[in-house]
Amino acid sequence: MARASVLTGLDNLKSVHEKLSGKRVGLMTHPCGFDRNLKSAIDVIHENYNLTALFACEHGIRGDMQAGDEVLNEVDKETGVPVFSMHGKIKMPTDEMMDAIDVMVVDLQDVGARFYTYLYSMANAMIACEKNRKPIVVLDRINPIGGEVVQGTLLDERFHSFVGEYAVPTRYGLTIGEFAYFVKDHLNLDIDLTVSKLTGWQRDMLWTDTSSVWTPPSPNMPTPETALMYIGTCIFEGTNLSEGRGTTTPFELVGAPFIDAGKLEKRMRAFDLPGIAILRASFTPTFSKWQGQLCSGVRIRALSGNADAFKAGLYLLDTIRDMYPGDVQFLGTTALAGINLLLGTDDYRSGRLDADGLIRKHLPLIQEFKENKKKYHLY
Repeated sequence: MARASVLTGLDNLKSVHEKLSGKRVGLMTHPCGFDRNLKSAIDVIHENYNLTALFACEHGIRGDMQAGDEVLNEVDKETGVPVFSMHGKIKMPTDEMMDAIDVMVVDLQDVGARFYTYLYSMANAMIACEKNRKPIVVLDRINPIGGEVVQGTLLDERFHSFVGEYAVPTRYGLTIGEFAYFVKDHLNLDIDLTVSKLTGWQRDMLWTDTSSVWTPPSPNMPTPETALMYIGTCIFEGTNLSEGRGTTTPFELVGAPFIDAGKLEKRMRAFDLPGIAILRASFTPTFSKWQGQLCSGVRIRALSGNADAFKAGLYLLDTIRDMYPGDVQFLGTTALAGINLLLGTDDYRSGRLDADGLIRKHLPLIQEFKENKKKYHLY
């Protein structure tokens, strides 16, 4: 079957021409911001409009930073335009930065997961636009894991952070343009928001259903298949277990030196999770947790867009904790420790709920969000 040809918001830039023409344009983007001819959004806007400022999110404007690294202010070598960091000490455009532009443009590829910081960089840009009375234009992009399925936990905003600010599910089923409308509504922002829409994309499409070229939106998101499993395995970032960083398949490998891979594989396969493939694995991370040490565990993959990767990831964590209660550790000691921020609740870490209990508690909340999000659908 032929893959769908999808035009992004950047490809459809003419639809927002009147918003940009004759204006000083600020652009928040990253290396995934390119058009169907693989031309950077930076170059497209610089050549056609008055680009006066760039805003760099996590991993940098050219994608040369690892997760969590501080991004610094600089001057873009290609265009000579100043680059303001949105992932360091400052995470929201300041009034001084906003004085350099008349309109903000956002072109960011997210992955459909609540943890992804690009969502909150965009939201902060929206807040700054309201404060400074500047319009904002979002150039929409494909949600790589589709726009229908909703999974996980609904974040309790007491556990808000830059890996989850708002009461949305782990897998929320919106494009980034649709998410912008959600943020506008959720925060009751009085802003002039315009979305340059996709054409050719349908809600049930995964990235792999399209002919679009994949460029990793972050260093540890090498393939669109990674994004499917990331929904469930990102929670391991809050533990001392390796989530596969430092390997060629991050978020599809989970393990540690103390795990018996064969026993773990057998226990996980007993759950018979639909659309989830589990194989025993051994790997040696080149950086991050257990760097240079042989880890044993499993390779876990979501084989379809309907597979419940969140459930699979939480079951995996539950199982490893049951097998190795003295070895598995949660990182951080406060209520705002990593696992709580990633799950959006402390019910699991505190022991009040196990994996099944947490999923059952959040199921009605997830279903309610799935209905409510329809008001933001553009496709």
